[in-house]
Amino acid sequence: MPRNLLEGLTRFRSEYFPQHAEEYRRLVSEGQHPRTLFIGCADSRVVPDVLTDTAPGDLFVVRNVGNLVPPFELESERHHGVTAAIEYAVEILEVEEIIICGHSHCGAIRSVYEPPPGSLAHLSRWLDLAAPARVEHDGPLTEEVLRKTERRSIVIQLDRLMEFPAVRRRVEAGTLKLQGWHYLIETGEVQILDIERGEFVPHE
Repeated sequence: MPRNLLEGLTRFRSEYFPQHAEEYRRLVSEGQHPRTLFIGCADSRVVPDVLTDTAPGDLFVVRNVGNLVPPFELESERHHGVTAAIEYAVEILEVEEIIICGHSHCGAIRSVYEPPPGSLAHLSRWLDLAAPARVEHDGPLTEEVLRKTERRSIVIQLDRLMEFPAVRRRVEAGTLKLQGWHYLIETGEVQILDIERGEFVPHE
């Protein structure tokens, strides 16, 4: 194991845990009751609890390549980790909000224009979910086009969430809210989708 990880484990056990032991015991005795399902990218630069300054028990987190949501399928023999997590969060944990958090400089979104090698079959198939976010453009691929594509993908994932019967039912009942976030890694800014205006605006 890398030395820095071992040292981190040691610090967690000797420094962090003793200061929060009571909170961990409470989370065990009372169970987890997170308010938010956070669907984010697996990108190592996007760390949900750091970004939101939250503590253990606050977020139910799903991370995958591209912060993508597969279309809802009523019956399928295939394994669906993301679908199962959404179902669990909405039906069992009864979270009150779901956040789709995309980010700048996302490799999954770039793949919409620059696909990975065909030999990476599983990755290629997964990234097909991002294809509808493609933005038609003239000339070379620019950062502006990529930012537009990242934001468009977030909207598409929110639309896919509404295909889930449990999500739609609770949204229409007013017991569940959906949010779209776009995190700019280089500035630390988070822009939030304003549904009425149809655009992403600074969170402050």
